[in-house]
Amino acid sequence: MEGIRPAERGSAVSLEKFGAAAPSLVNLYKTARVSLRKSGLDGLRAAVYLVLDRSGSMRSFYDDGTVQHFAEQVLALSAHLDDDGVVPVVFFSTEVDGIAELSIDDYQGRIRQLHESYGHMGRTSYHLAMKAVIRHYQLSGATEPALVVFQTDGGPISRGAAEEMVCLAAELPIFWQFVGFGDPQGKEFTFLRRLDELPVPARRMVDNAGFLAAGRDPRAVDGQELYDRLLGEFPQWLTAARAAGLLRDRP
Repeated sequence: MEGIRPAERGSAVSLEKFGAAAPSLVNLYKTARVSLRKSGLDGLRAAVYLVLDRSGSMRSFYDDGTVQHFAEQVLALSAHLDDDGVVPVVFFSTEVDGIAELSIDDYQGRIRQLHESYGHMGRTSYHLAMKAVIRHYQLSGATEPALVVFQTDGGPISRGAAEEMVCLAAELPIFWQFVGFGDPQGKEFTFLRRLDELPVPARRMVDNAGFLAAGRDPRAVDGQELYDRLLGEFPQWLTAARAAGLLRDRP
């Protein structure tokens, strides 16, 4: 796909290494690889982040393992893009509740363990979590683009701050893929759809955000469909970001 220019190389973490460390996730790994190839992203290198909502209405999704499963799906995807086998995870509610890591060497039950260690579940506020991701990315010294999978079950209490953060972040090599848990037609996601449609160039340099509604039971979404949708707008952003000078061409 013109403008993406993935390197002539395979997955960042080989199937052999991934299977030895995380055998229960091998099917997810293989499914993610199919979606990457269909999207023209095979061989691409990118930093993958996961942001998880800990507002009070998310409690059941943690208790029944939905969030853990979703995190494992993101981990399997990241293994193709990022060779350290580690996904930085930002938990948020009213503020940033915690920042941790999910790795192929330590993933089983980890999300619930971390969630329970953070105590009180507050309200929903995006912008501080977004700031935490940006700071982590900048301090890491990464030169590859970042794909941020940002999960939530509703709009934020500080909508203006969240909208401003998306617009400011458009000047960075970071793409925000918002994922909604809950009623796909619910008013809770009106704001996220608006973020996805913020005008370019009137409000932001490039279209740096996407949104997908995963439904009331995200685990019921076919894995191939989920990966296809997670990557749906990422290739177009890569092309636009490169054209805008946000990404450096590889030799």
